[in-house]
Amino acid sequence: MKILIIGSGGREYSIALKLQQSRKHELFFAPGNGATSKLGTNLKIKDYNQLAEFAQSEQIELTIVGPEAPLSAGVVDIFKARNLNIFGPSKSAARLEGSKAFMKDFLARNAIRTAAYLNTDDYDSAAKFIDCLTAPVVVKADGLCAGKGVIIAQSREEAKAAARDMLSGESFGEAGKRVVVEEFLDGFELSFFAICDGENFVSLPVAQDHKRLKDNDAGPNTGGMGAYAPSPLASPELIKQVEEEVVKPTLKGMKAEGNPFCGVLFAGLMVVKGMPYVLEFNVRFGDPECEVLMPLIDGDLGEILLNAAKGDLKPVKLKDEFAVGVVMASKNYPFSSSPRAKISVKNVPENSHIAFAGVSEQGGEIYADGGRVLVCVGLGKSIKQAQQKAYELCEKVEFDGAQYRKDIAWQMLKGRE
Repeated sequence: MKILIIGSGGREYSIALKLQQSRKHELFFAPGNGATSKLGTNLKIKDYNQLAEFAQSEQIELTIVGPEAPLSAGVVDIFKARNLNIFGPSKSAARLEGSKAFMKDFLARNAIRTAAYLNTDDYDSAAKFIDCLTAPVVVKADGLCAGKGVIIAQSREEAKAAARDMLSGESFGEAGKRVVVEEFLDGFELSFFAICDGENFVSLPVAQDHKRLKDNDAGPNTGGMGAYAPSPLASPELIKQVEEEVVKPTLKGMKAEGNPFCGVLFAGLMVVKGMPYVLEFNVRFGDPECEVLMPLIDGDLGEILLNAAKGDLKPVKLKDEFAVGVVMASKNYPFSSSPRAKISVKNVPENSHIAFAGVSEQGGEIYADGGRVLVCVGLGKSIKQAQQKAYELCEKVEFDGAQYRKDIAWQMLKGRE
């Protein structure tokens, strides 16, 4: 099967690695990165209409959309207008991620548990609602901000300042001209993923992401410094509850409103006293969660996603294993860009692999030239085994200024030695 993957990060590289396992797919990337060129053909086509023309002329049988921006821009609608198979939600359905206000109002309309909130474009209304809440207070920009549009304010005054900066356009431009103010929920976070075909869904292993830059969850927020799956915190009972109380009513509600959801529904959950609350929806695989989910799928990913794109999702087999992914980032991440640095890998240990992200290629060599450069993924029959493999691989990878957390999944291993 000829498959086109839209995106350029570690998520898209991981999807390609999984597809490659079946040995029967020809892969294309738009635009891809310096390492995806070893897995398939990188394309320089940026315009989505031209990309759809390419897919049609090359008889691409399936397109998989990695990042959120093309989905919110309507790439799925463009491809479907040409009767091309594409896995991902329509522009209307992608509003579950593209607009936090739409998402919160949708949850309220469909009686799906979430934090108390107000969405508004008026500062006085925001300030009045903030005064009704107990600190900390969560303030979110409505639009896409590459995962950076959320402020957890430690006081009401800080929350009001954040809302003022967003609404003025100072913080996040147009994306912040409407804000969502929420009560703070205290519990533990989980990342819940479901492959959906518009009506039916298949749940994937529940993951946990590590957002902070440094060990012990210190330092600034990032796009994610590592992840593991499946999380033992997600009991079978909790998974069933999320399926019944979150995923099913979401698919039912989206269909009823004329926006059937096909693609990956990624629910960011906060579990408070055993009850799951939806913090946010994303409409694609998370990154770096995707890097630990792909190795746990047992089967041909191309066939799975093609069936979903056609509205005929079949059961998905999962491996009885654990995966841990450790992000290796560049020297100055997440504050500023870093000098390009040549990557050398001594040898990859068994039951581990690298997912390349912010890299370029020159003269056959791979260079670090992005913020999050690559993910070292380890597999095992336990979290501990998977973690050991991931860190064993980290020690085999070298580039100037490399930084990574040393405690991915360690919190979960406390008391499980």
